[in-house]
Amino acid sequence: MSDVTNILASLKQKKYAPVYFLCGSEPYFIDQVSDYIEDNVLDEGEKGFNQMVIYGKETTMEEVLENAKRFPMMSDYQVIIVKEAQHLVKQLAKLESYIEQPQPTTILVFAYKYKTPDGRSKITKLLKKHAVYMESKPLYENKVPAFVTGRLKEMGYQIDPNATRMLVEFLGTDLGKINNELSKLALVHSKEHAITPQVIEDNIGISKDYNNFELRKALGERDVVKVHKIINYFTENPKENPLVLTTAQLFSFFTQLLKVHTLKDMNPQAVAKAAGVNPFFVQEIITAAKNYPMKYCSRAIKIIRDMDVKSKGVGTHQAAHADLLKEAMVNIMSK
Repeated sequence: MSDVTNILASLKQKKYAPVYFLCGSEPYFIDQVSDYIEDNVLDEGEKGFNQMVIYGKETTMEEVLENAKRFPMMSDYQVIIVKEAQHLVKQLAKLESYIEQPQPTTILVFAYKYKTPDGRSKITKLLKKHAVYMESKPLYENKVPAFVTGRLKEMGYQIDPNATRMLVEFLGTDLGKINNELSKLALVHSKEHAITPQVIEDNIGISKDYNNFELRKALGERDVVKVHKIINYFTENPKENPLVLTTAQLFSFFTQLLKVHTLKDMNPQAVAKAAGVNPFFVQEIITAAKNYPMKYCSRAIKIIRDMDVKSKGVGTHQAAHADLLKEAMVNIMSK
């Protein structure tokens, strides 16, 4: 995200480069930069003659360069944005001479999504040397909550940490999807009040009481009644609560507890860092660590792995997911 932040900061200061090459497997950050250039570099009166959006499927590199070498009309710059530029992969070498001597009054943007060019090629080396080259990578799951809170802060909203957890669990790491849902929330929720789990439940359809994070919390507290209520809810709503997601969350939970058990000092800051959680949730982790000594965490991980294997029908007849989950919870909480 630091590359994106730095590029956007320069653009907002009207410090423009002749060529931007935006590539990588996370399209959200590529769109963020290219959309900003498309929307903000030229005013509406200048765009008609000096801004062009073309698509890699529908053009050639010769056409792109022919347009790039033109001079702007009644404007300091012209902007050319090549979307779906990955379709020009076999023609990238034709950029070499232009990259070394670009037209200074042209801002040429390549949105090269879902992949990166060969790092050993001459053109890639030239792009890294002479252009603004950004490789957009997916965020690790533990970085996504910070993205959610940061994006909402930009929009003027605050969000409860539990609501953030619900969103991340439900939407995963697809930043485009997350951004769309946040934009929808912004349309229906007042900036005067923080976004709470109830707001998420009312507007996105995620249960604030019956989700994987509440299951983790109840499991950590050894709250047998609540654990079984949540499991029963999952059984009744299997499409919204797939076992594969629950398995991943439980595995992550007990792995976090194992890391905490290796600490010599159980102060909240150390626990938060070891577990990779927001300090707001440290007490949940400490409580769970007390209820599950290290050997029980190791056993729980084995139980979860066995459940995962059985759910895929490996070495046995494929059992009902609900039955596997109930059996696993009983075994994990048993002494």
